Amino acid sequence: MSGHSKWATIKHKKAALDAKRGKAFTRLIKEITIAARNGGDPDANPRLRTAIVAAKAVSMPADNIKRAIMRGTGELEGGQIDEILFEGYGPGGAAVLVNVATDNRNRTVSEIRHLFSKNGGNLGEQGSVSWMFERKSQIIVDGEKVTEDQLMNIVLDAGADDIRNQGGAWEVLSAPESHEAILHALEKAGIPNESAEIAMIPKNTVKLEGKNATAMLKLYDALEEHDDVQNVYGNYEVDEAEVEALA
Repeated sequence: MSGHSKWATIKHKKAALDAKRGKAFTRLIKEITIAARNGGDPDANPRLRTAIVAAKAVSMPADNIKRAIMRGTGELEGGQIDEILFEGYGPGGAAVLVNVATDNRNRTVSEIRHLFSKNGGNLGEQGSVSWMFERKSQIIVDGEKVTEDQLMNIVLDAGADDIRNQGGAWEVLSAPESHEAILHALEKAGIPNESAEIAMIPKNTVKLEGKNATAMLKLYDALEEHDDVQNVYGNYEVDEAEVEALA
């Protein structure tokens, strides 16, 4: 997710995600399968390569990765998975993108629409909010693991565009093409990351407070809980205190 502090979101979700390891595997397997449609060789397929790195980061067994690739290339049979990007608005007018991987498009469209309307939002037309976002590499590093100067020396040389203070963590942003190089540079320096993904980063953000903030966080949680949802992105900011209060 992008929008309010990614670091705050990570802390908010950490305990729940630890208990939902199987769901994390399912999401990554879908991503690997979809990515492998463009070729099963990671060296020639950047999206597949990135997905495999993410899968290994959560200790996914090599056999699981191999089978997902083979389903994507057609070497193994498997249900058809469609990738859909939903665009809409949440409480307070926040822009929301929802990336979905589903084997039943009609069911998923209906369910995502219901989650938006139930939680004070509404779905928009294709292109209605995606122009407000940029596709970038987003890597989050615990602020206790490295100083800003140390991090800058490592990641700028590897191709990073920007480093942002997330209040307890650093957000490293770069072009998607630099994602692997930055991860490698951090690994070589012995600095672990809390999150690493190719994300949709908002060009500008809106501040949400009070009821709108609470409602938006509830919409985010509802979307994240849906079995077909791969990622949720928003252009809103919410104070960490409100995130923790909801948790």
